[in-house]
Amino acid sequence: MKITQLDKNILEIMQKDATISILDIADMLGSSKSVCWRRIQRMTEKGVIKEKVTLLDAESLGLRVVVFANVKLTSHGRKNLANFMTRIKQYPEVVECYTMMGGIDFLLKIVVRNVKEFEDFYWHQLSQIDGVQETSSHIAMTEVKLTTQLPLHNCETAD
Repeated sequence: MKITQLDKNILEIMQKDATISILDIADMLGSSKSVCWRRIQRMTEKGVIKEKVTLLDAESLGLRVVVFANVKLTSHGRKNLANFMTRIKQYPEVVECYTMMGGIDFLLKIVVRNVKEFEDFYWHQLSQIDGVQETSSHIAMTEVKLTTQLPLHNCETAD
C-alpha cells in the first residue's frame, strides 16, 4: 500500500504518542477530523498500523539484562524451522525473534532480571527445544538507542 504525505505525517505523530486524539492530530496537521479518522482506519485495515501499545521501561520493572542469542538448528527442514518458531513464541522472555541469512538460523532478543535468570532460561527452555544445535549469547551492557519508530522519511509516497 502506498501512503500519502498526510498518511506519513499522521503516522509520525502516532509513533510518538498513540494516545493522541484524532482531533489533536487533525489540528496539528491542519486537516479535518473525519479525513484523519478515515486515513487511520484505512491504514489499520491494510495492516500498516498493526497495533497500538504501551511501551514500558524494563529497567524500572527490574528487567535489567538484555541478551542477544544466536541459534543454529541441526537441520533446516520446514519441520525443524516451524517447530522452533512455534516453541519460541511461547516464551515471554523472548521479545524479538528473527530468521537470519548466513551462519545462524535465528536471532533472539531476550529480556530477563539477571544473568542467573537467563542461565535458567537457557538450560531449561531454549536448549531443550528439539533441533537446537548451537547457541551463542551476547549480553548487552549499555542501551544506546531503543525505538519502535520507523524511519518514515524513507518510505514511498503516493503523492
